[in-house]
Amino acid sequence: MERLDKRLSENQKTLDTLLGVGRSYDVISRDLTLGSRRGRMYVVDGYGDDGVIERMFSFLLGEEGAALDGPQDMQSFVDRFVTFCEVDVEDQIDKILTGAFLGKTVLLIDGMDRCALIDAKKFPVRGVEEPSDGRVLRGSHDGFVEALVTNTALLRRRIRSPHLTLENKKIGGRSQTDVVLAYMDDRVDQKLLAELQEKLDAIDVKSIAMSQESVSEAMQGLHPQWYNPFPKVRYTERPDVATACVMEGYIVLLVDNSPSVMLLPAHFFDFMEEANDYYFPPLVGTYLRYVRLVVVVLSLLLIPLWYLLAKSPHAVPDYLQFVLIEKEGHVPLLVQLLIVEFIVDLLKLASLNTPDVLSNSFSMIGALILGDFAVQARWLVPEVLVYMAFVAIASFVQPSFELGYAFKLLRMVLLLLIAAFDWWGLGAGLLLIAVLLFTTRPILGKGYMYPLWPFNWTALKRLLVRQPINKDNT
Repeated sequence: MERLDKRLSENQKTLDTLLGVGRSYDVISRDLTLGSRRGRMYVVDGYGDDGVIERMFSFLLGEEGAALDGPQDMQSFVDRFVTFCEVDVEDQIDKILTGAFLGKTVLLIDGMDRCALIDAKKFPVRGVEEPSDGRVLRGSHDGFVEALVTNTALLRRRIRSPHLTLENKKIGGRSQTDVVLAYMDDRVDQKLLAELQEKLDAIDVKSIAMSQESVSEAMQGLHPQWYNPFPKVRYTERPDVATACVMEGYIVLLVDNSPSVMLLPAHFFDFMEEANDYYFPPLVGTYLRYVRLVVVVLSLLLIPLWYLLAKSPHAVPDYLQFVLIEKEGHVPLLVQLLIVEFIVDLLKLASLNTPDVLSNSFSMIGALILGDFAVQARWLVPEVLVYMAFVAIASFVQPSFELGYAFKLLRMVLLLLIAAFDWWGLGAGLLLIAVLLFTTRPILGKGYMYPLWPFNWTALKRLLVRQPINKDNT
């Protein structure tokens, strides 16, 4: 492993080349005279806190030469003259490069074979406003941002305990992305923690370009179960939700450059919980949880069941005749349902790329053209639009965007199976969903269907009924 030399000229040649001085406009270097010694400073423009760097170097450049000439090694120099609190001494070239690109100021002095890495950086960061998803009527309205330091401070603000541990790791061969494990060392499952640390250390990719999603996929190893649509990680941008999970013994994984944090381990029933459940009294919170559970089940089964009944009108009893189609359309019913599923996704993707000033016009045009005109042209029947509108709204009742798409894909599979095999197709589809759920391998944890399998009544009761707060329950 290449290390620094005692000669400043050699170190300057090496770092100028590797840091891209003169090649990259944002890499700033400057020669300094510290007493009778020559020095050199490197910093990435946009990272360095100009005020802190100026005060620090004005102190060094104003010192008497004899005093600065006294220390013979960098550690002694730092101990005597560097007033900034966050500073490391390093001699390995690769770690110096990583530190510089993380925003640290590099200080070299002639005659010393180590440099000072001064953490006087200030990342560009947006405000901690409430995230667009997971809004609450009451409670805090702050949210995580793209800077790790800000996010960990939001956790520290809520958990003022020495047991809160924030463990830093770097992953990605080229990106050297910072990730932080947040957990309570007296409540976390040490076996799960060791397993997660091992998975992170084993990640062998060049770059974590898509932040938490890249980390999640890399941790799934050689068998990612790509065919399984169910999400294996919960995400949140709310500091209060992350705090509650940490206090309950979960591990929160924060990834630099992402406002979404990962909550591990993640089980299927955990996705039925939401922050609003805990900002209302226990009875109301329990009611909201059951509403969410019922609507989630309906979002999966309502369309397939209606299609099955509409497909066999002669078998529908009199009290369910209202669900049948009054007038057939020109397009087969199955094709109509699949087309509307496609159109709903089309509208979602289009809304993401629509400027805010045009969003109202876009919604009105979409509703008119794709709704009323399609019915008048007999491309779609009104019943299809009614049921699909309910399902589209129901997909946002639970907080996980990934779980909504998992149900959507499985709903389409159920429609195809019912079209081919009627009631047998419905039974086969439900069996397939059960097999997928019980064979899903979570990244961490006892099983994806915990606490139903393996069974734990205490944990299951806490999911079914919103418990009042007590000394053991946050």
